[in-house]
Amino acid sequence: MKKGLWVLFLGLILTLAACGSADEDNNKDSADSANLYDQIMEKGVITVGTEGTYAPYSFHNEDDELTGYDVEVMREVAKRMGVEVEFKETQWDSMFAGLNQERFDVVANQVGINPDRLENYDFSEPYTVSAAVIVVPEDNTDITSFEDLEGKKSAQSLTSNFGAIAKENGAELVGVEGLAQSIELIKQGRVDVTVNDRLAVLDYMNQQPDAKIKIAVRSDDASETALAFRKGNEELVEAASAAIKEMKEDGTLAEISEKWFGEDVSK
Repeated sequence: MKKGLWVLFLGLILTLAACGSADEDNNKDSADSANLYDQIMEKGVITVGTEGTYAPYSFHNEDDELTGYDVEVMREVAKRMGVEVEFKETQWDSMFAGLNQERFDVVANQVGINPDRLENYDFSEPYTVSAAVIVVPEDNTDITSFEDLEGKKSAQSLTSNFGAIAKENGAELVGVEGLAQSIELIKQGRVDVTVNDRLAVLDYMNQQPDAKIKIAVRSDDASETALAFRKGNEELVEAASAAIKEMKEDGTLAEISEKWFGEDVSK
């Protein structure tokens, strides 16, 4: 009888110890997540996932230096947080897997905010705003709204969202492989317009100032880009957002935007 009680007592102790160990592990995991901001500040370095092959946002220049709009924005954010920045270049297809696996603390790579991503990640204050735009020859005065696309020839990638927008507004689509070909057809007078992404168009115009095209119309439906973080790191997200807000207020973000796109793309 005494032996049976002793076995029961020993089993109870082992069970409680196991539960305590599991609770400690869970609390440790929670603490590790909650203290990411403190860990970064103590280490003095924030690690950032980015492609490094995505001009003009994140790419290598002629001297093989990592540069671009997103790179400069992230460097300024880190500077205002008082830490150094370490970029880890990763293909887009594995970017979020790397974030989930804690290979880096944040992603800076034109990550658009959408409902699906909001379920799994937290986002900073947006630093880029884009929308669909209509591109026309610089002397065109006929097109002032999307409704004016009715009956016009529009150079589009036929499977793109922008092609769908042009078609919905009555345009006749002329298939192309990309923006550069679309603009070439406009310059040749073979099409009237193209509907495309504002940032892509601004980048093209910044690189080709003599292209003799202009943005005639901008959609009211905008998409926003921000820094992406693992969930549960509110203090880190707030610190990055505070830096971006400061950059907006003091004109630094507009200055970086104008360098890469010729105008402020943060609003």
